[in-house]
Amino acid sequence: MSPPSLIDAHPNLAGAAPVALSYELFPPRSPAAAESLWTTIGELEATDPDYVSVTYGASGSNRSTAVELINRLVQETTLRPLAHLTCVGNSPQELAEIIGELLDVGVRGILALRGDQPKDGGTPPEGSLRYAQDLIELIRRVEQRRSALLCAGKVAVGVAAYPTRHPESPSEAHDVEVLLAKQRSGADFAITQVFFHTEQYANLLTRARRAGVTMPIIPGVMPLTSIRRLARLGELTGVEPDPELLGRLEAAETDAERRRIGVSATVDLANAALDAGAPGIHLYTFNEHACALDVLDKLALPRPQRAARFTPARRNTAARRQLAS
Repeated sequence: MSPPSLIDAHPNLAGAAPVALSYELFPPRSPAAAESLWTTIGELEATDPDYVSVTYGASGSNRSTAVELINRLVQETTLRPLAHLTCVGNSPQELAEIIGELLDVGVRGILALRGDQPKDGGTPPEGSLRYAQDLIELIRRVEQRRSALLCAGKVAVGVAAYPTRHPESPSEAHDVEVLLAKQRSGADFAITQVFFHTEQYANLLTRARRAGVTMPIIPGVMPLTSIRRLARLGELTGVEPDPELLGRLEAAETDAERRRIGVSATVDLANAALDAGAPGIHLYTFNEHACALDVLDKLALPRPQRAARFTPARRNTAARRQLAS
C-alpha cells in the first residue's frame, strides 16, 4: 500500500498552486561564521526556494555586512534576496539612500519593519520614521522615481504579522488593525513572527480576513530543537513556548532524540498552517541548515518545476566544462 500523498494529508492543496518556500539568514559576525554560513547557503540553494530573507541589525548596525551578503547572493547564487529594513532611528533621506543601494545591487524584495525602540528608553531622532507603514510608503516613492530603471516593475514589500499579541500592543485586535494599515500603505504580503501552538496561525488568519486583510500571510516557523533558543525567543517576543514540548526536549537523553522531537513538533506547526490555508512556509534557519532541511524533508511541499537558473559564476563554470570536454 502506497503512503498517503501530501494532498491526501492536506485536501486544501488539491488543485492549488504550489506552496512557496523561503528561509531567513543573518549576516555573519566573524570569518568562521561566514564560512559556515556559505556552507548553509549552498545546502539551502539546492532546495530552490522562492527567496531568502536577510536580516538587518537594530538601527542598521550591520548595514554594510548585510548589503555585502545580499550582493554576493545576487552575484554568486541563484537565490533571490528579500532584504530586511528597519526605520526607527533613520531619517527619510537616509532610508531612501539605503533603498536605492539595495535596488542597485539587484534587490527586488524588501521586508519593511519598524525595528526596536532605543534601548535607553529615549525617543528616536526628530524627523526619523516611526512606523513600518511610513517605511512602506517611502519604498513606494523611491520605486516610483526609479520605475524606468526597474523596467516599470514592482518591488515586493513584505511586513511582519503577529500570531499572538505584540509585546507593545494593547490587544490582538490592535495588531490586526496595524496589519491592515500596512496593507493600505502598499504592503504585498506578511510573514509571521514565531509561534509555538498549532492553532495560533489559523486564529491570526481568521482575525485578519474578518478585518479586511487580503494579502498573503506566510507562517514563519523555526525548528523547535534548541531549548536555549526557545527560551530566548520567548523572552524577546513575549510568546510562551509550549511547556509540554520543553519538557520533552529536556527529558531527551541524546542530541539526536532532541532533534527528532523538535523537528516533529515543527512539522506539526507547519502542517497545521498548511491545513489553515497557508500559501507558503518561511523557515527561520539561524544560519544552520541541518534541522531546516529535516523539517523540509518531512513536509514534502509541492514545489513548482522550474528550469535551472544560472548566475554569471555558474555560466563561467559551465563554459569551462564545455571547453574541457
